[in-house]
Amino acid sequence: MKSTVVKPITNRRLSRREAVVLTLAAGAGAFGSRHSDAQHPDAQHPPALITRAIPATGQRLPVIGVGTNSFTESKRMDLRVLLNRMVELGGSVVDTAPVYGESEQVIGELMADLGIRERIFLATKITAGPMSVQSPNIDPGLYGQQSLDRSLERLRTDHLDLLQVHNLQGAERLWPLLTGWKRSGKIRYIGITTATASQHAEMSALMRSLPLDFVQVDYSIANRDAASSVFPVALERRIAVIANVPFGGRAGANLTMSQDRPLPPFAVELGAADWPQLLLKYVASHPAVTCTIAGSTRLEHLQDNQAAGRGALPDAAARRRIEQYWDDQPA
Repeated sequence: MKSTVVKPITNRRLSRREAVVLTLAAGAGAFGSRHSDAQHPDAQHPPALITRAIPATGQRLPVIGVGTNSFTESKRMDLRVLLNRMVELGGSVVDTAPVYGESEQVIGELMADLGIRERIFLATKITAGPMSVQSPNIDPGLYGQQSLDRSLERLRTDHLDLLQVHNLQGAERLWPLLTGWKRSGKIRYIGITTATASQHAEMSALMRSLPLDFVQVDYSIANRDAASSVFPVALERRIAVIANVPFGGRAGANLTMSQDRPLPPFAVELGAADWPQLLLKYVASHPAVTCTIAGSTRLEHLQDNQAAGRGALPDAAARRRIEQYWDDQPA
C-alpha cells in the first residue's frame, strides 16, 4: 500500500474540512470512517486520548466535551450522528441546561435511542427561580425540585453526573437541596457556572465558602481573566473546572478573528491542524482545567474538536508562545 505523505502545515489558513482531512491523514485513524482500519494501517494506534482527573474523586474525563446550546429538534438526525460519533471517539462530557430550549429533550431521546447514557458524563443546570425573575417570594426548594424532576424526565435518566447552579443564581439557597440530592444518588457532583468575567469575583467567593466539586467558567485565548481569578482558587480548593466558550463567546469571536491570521508555524509541533484545534488545546492545557466544552452541531466540527483532545497538550512554555503569537497579531 502506498503510504500517505502529509505536507507540513504552512501559514495558509486551513478550512475546517481540510483540517479534518489532514488530521485523518496524519494517522488519527479513529477519526475516519468505521472502515478506516482497512484504509489506514495506523488506524488501530491513533494519538492517545487526553484525560484529566476530577479532584474530588479521581474519575477521569476527556478534556474535550460538547456544549449543546444549539441542539434543537430540527437538527435531530444530524445530532444523532454527532452524539454517536462523539462516544465512538472517546468523548463523554455533554453539557446542557433547561433554558437551552429543546436541548435536554433532544439529548434524552437520542441517548435512549442510541443506548449511550452510561457512556455520557451528563451535566445540566438549575436555578433557585426563573432566570428572568429573581424574587425572595419564590420557594427555592419547590422550584428546584420541580426543575430537577423536569430535567430527569426530559433527559430520560434517573441521575445526573453533574448539576450546576446556572450563572450562580441561588447557589446558597439551593445548597441544602443539592447536598440532599447528592447523598441520595440523584446527582454525583455539584457545581456552579458563569460565562462572564463580571461574576468571577462572586464565583471565587462561593468556591471558598461552599465545598463545590465543579465550576464552569468562561476562558479562552482572548479572555484569560479566569486564569488569575478563578483558577488559583480551583487549584487551592481542588475543584474541577469546565472551561466554556473556548472560541470566544457563543458567536465564536476568536474563530472570526483567526480567519485573517496565519496559523503559527509551531502549531504542527503541538498536534494542531487548524485554529480551532490550537485554541482548544490552549484552553485545555491550563493546569486547572479538567475539560473544555465547545458547541458543535456539525459532524465535521465535532470530529475536528475531538481531535484536539488527543496526543499532547502545550506545556507552560508553549502556552506562553501561543499567547505571544496571538497578542502580537493585529486585531
